[in-house]
Amino acid sequence: MLYDNHNRPIQYVRLAVTDRCNLRCFYCMPEEGIKYLPKQQLLTYEEMERICRILAGLGVSKVRITGGEPFVRNGLMDFMRNLSRIPGINELAMTTNGVLTAPHIEELADLGLRSVNLSIDTLDRQRFHRITRRDELPAVLNTLNKLLKANIAVKINAVVMDGQNTDDIGPLAELSRQAGVSVRFIEEMPFNGEGTHYPVLHWTHKRILNELQSLYPGLQKIQDGPFSTSYDYQIPGYPGNIGIIAAFSRTFCGTCNRIRMTAQGTLKTCLYDNGVLDVRALLRSGATDNEVTAAFLKAFAHRPANGFEAERERGPITESMSTIGG
Repeated sequence: MLYDNHNRPIQYVRLAVTDRCNLRCFYCMPEEGIKYLPKQQLLTYEEMERICRILAGLGVSKVRITGGEPFVRNGLMDFMRNLSRIPGINELAMTTNGVLTAPHIEELADLGLRSVNLSIDTLDRQRFHRITRRDELPAVLNTLNKLLKANIAVKINAVVMDGQNTDDIGPLAELSRQAGVSVRFIEEMPFNGEGTHYPVLHWTHKRILNELQSLYPGLQKIQDGPFSTSYDYQIPGYPGNIGIIAAFSRTFCGTCNRIRMTAQGTLKTCLYDNGVLDVRALLRSGATDNEVTAAFLKAFAHRPANGFEAERERGPITESMSTIGG
């Protein structure tokens, strides 16, 4: 088992395969003027596979593929096949916006994909278009239905935004009527590529809970999963569940077991840090697996205690979530 300097296990890597996305959600990235990385600055699939093999040797057992949007990068399914064969990687997961996902679901299930985080901030087609700047809600809902038919567990990720989609809290919660669905309401974060775009977070995790309790007075607290980022609840009689993620309040840092690898090969040991290791440069300089391992261990031994400490050390946040890896 691999531990950081705060005695937290590190078992889970979120691996971004691209910084590109086919949606333009305003809370994640600007509508235009986006400076995408040239292809040569992205990790190759072979480099990503090598990184995962090294991390698996250290004790990382779960890999979540993120982006940007993973399916905008060519060759993703070949990479998924190779990833599924790495000894020690026991759990494969993915975060996707669902627009391009549906044709690949059957094979993903065959490869052992355990769960998908599906981004849906509203079930209203006009609001979806306004938030994402694209009219793709039917494609996303088709992906949701196909994932459930394939018996892949689905977590709906909904960012709660003041004046944008708070009327959707109830309709989204109703999706937990379906077995295999967890609806997770997430505090808005300042990773929109333009710096913080609100002076105060109006919809905190506490306010989201109050809203859910007003809609469902019988809402029941259930056991949070190990290393969970969410506070979990259930509406009586509904087979799915509801989670509330205090992503901006950062109340879950004490049990965080995850690291991030950006598409350009930067290791982030905290969502809020500025990157702690240029893994791409290491690989391309000819470093051996042992040298890369030593660099990982050094980084894990200097991990911030929480997101607030990481943010203090890095300064103003200006990047887009698409460049970080969801």
